[in-house]
Amino acid sequence: MDLSWSEADTAFRDEVRQFMAEKMTPEISRAGRLMTSVYSDHEASLAWQAILHERGWAAPAWPVEYGGCDWSLTQHYIFSRESQLAGAPSLSPMGIRMVAHAIVKFGTPEQREFFLPRILTAEVFFCQGYSEPESGSDLASLSMAATDDGDHLVCTGSKIWTTHATEANWMFALVRTSRTGKKQHGITFVLVDMTTPGIEVRPLVMTSGEEVQSQVFFDAVRIPKANILGNIDEGWTVAKYLLEFERGGGATAPALQVMAEDIAQVAARQPGPGGGVLIDDPAFARKLADARIRTEVLEILEYRVLAALAGGGNPGAASSMLKVISTELSQTLTELALEAAGPCGRVYQPHATCPGGPIADFEPPADGYVSGEPWQAVAPLRYFNDRAGSIYAGSNEIQRNILAKAELGL
Repeated sequence: MDLSWSEADTAFRDEVRQFMAEKMTPEISRAGRLMTSVYSDHEASLAWQAILHERGWAAPAWPVEYGGCDWSLTQHYIFSRESQLAGAPSLSPMGIRMVAHAIVKFGTPEQREFFLPRILTAEVFFCQGYSEPESGSDLASLSMAATDDGDHLVCTGSKIWTTHATEANWMFALVRTSRTGKKQHGITFVLVDMTTPGIEVRPLVMTSGEEVQSQVFFDAVRIPKANILGNIDEGWTVAKYLLEFERGGGATAPALQVMAEDIAQVAARQPGPGGGVLIDDPAFARKLADARIRTEVLEILEYRVLAALAGGGNPGAASSMLKVISTELSQTLTELALEAAGPCGRVYQPHATCPGGPIADFEPPADGYVSGEPWQAVAPLRYFNDRAGSIYAGSNEIQRNILAKAELGL
């Protein structure tokens, strides 16, 4: 495997770097730098999406005819890598990175014509209605009922852990249209207008104090059958296809490498036990060195997947391996950042950060006082939010089961 970029790839990298330097405003840069989870400030994210859309780079992985870029796999990787190295705020993945691909593959011409251009402009902003109070990792056990009523499905039940439900005007959801045969059968994939009567959104306060996720209740909500994606009772096929885009794609290692380097720099000036600075503490230095080595391993694994795709192969179970390594490594780094933050990391001061959602029941000090530096305010919020990393997009226990079966034959 050749790890060097070609001249064309290097020129593209420089083009992306120049674009990032010229177009990322101080406000957008701050939102990316002070993110408290994988989700950036909503308004900053939309502003950055508008800038990318103007350049034609908002959805590079889409087919060119719908607004994507005619890039090589290497260019896609470079763009993802440079975005993270530049500290660009993340775009909400629900529309651009997830349901849009399902609409392209399974949607009718009318659905593609309506949704795809509006997703690019953020006129249509999606949330994901998958998990239910009794159906999380075992998603096929979902029970939200959808009964046939002529040209509509009538839905009653609830969805939970629905990210961005308070901002979204559309939801893509899985509903139960039949209870015969295997539990994967009888599930239907629907696109739901969030202004439909009978929908109630109740924000959930996370451990970090943010309201990024919600529980959404459906009381006899009428969904036109024209909003079904694919076929009735065959939504599991659509969901499995979409999940490939939720778990994979892009470069994760660069952002973790930046985080590790930032921790090393602050640890070089933070007081350590017994005098001196924290980076001189053997226990802390050993943990940080281990994490930095793992970021390098992750980058090599990402290159291997890129090489497999470029050669026409399929990463297969490697996507599960990357998911496990990246989320658990991120958790390790947030633990080290919290340790480096010291006493200031124990102070709850979200007003010094750019959280991914409203902060519940918090009144910032009138003078805006912050104890320590902004990164120390980010550290505890990022720590709490990253606890979910090993659960979302298929828990890491499930990913290890996939690896055990696919690679070890167990």
